Amino acid sequence: MSIVTLLPFIVLIGAMILMTRSAKKKQQQAVDMRNQLQPGSGVRTIGGMYATVKEVSEDTLLLDAGPGVELLFAKNAIGAVLSDDEYNRIVHGIEHDLKSDAVPDDASSLTETDEPSDDASAASDDKPIDLGKKDASDDATDESAEAKDDETKVVEAEPKKTDGESDAK
Repeated sequence: MSIVTLLPFIVLIGAMILMTRSAKKKQQQAVDMRNQLQPGSGVRTIGGMYATVKEVSEDTLLLDAGPGVELLFAKNAIGAVLSDDEYNRIVHGIEHDLKSDAVPDDASSLTETDEPSDDASAASDDKPIDLGKKDASDDATDESAEAKDDETKVVEAEPKKTDGESDAK
């Protein structure tokens, strides 16, 4: 056999080794995270429940999910350990004070000045501008339509149908 025929097998085996290595690293990080749990930590379970760790034993955790609600979970059921700020934001709705660093929702605060400008007062006196697109052909058709409306036409109006009436017999 030549090296060319063995090359795809070698590449495939190498990719499998790299994938299993990264999966083992992630598993080891999860085990380390679960072993470092302490009472008072905010956690999210793999089912999506948020709770506070009350007691830690070898394989289980006693979680406080609310006033008077204590639940016993396996350590493997913990999906993430949350920081205090993140836990309070999610569970209690308490936002960290970031108002000083916040960017305004609109640009008006960036363009406002204390003194009114002359350009702004002059612009407010102008008539509103129609920004609709009109072609020369549209103007001609509008004029011909107005001429037809000026002529007297007799249009017979059909009585309107009310709910429940139909033409079916």
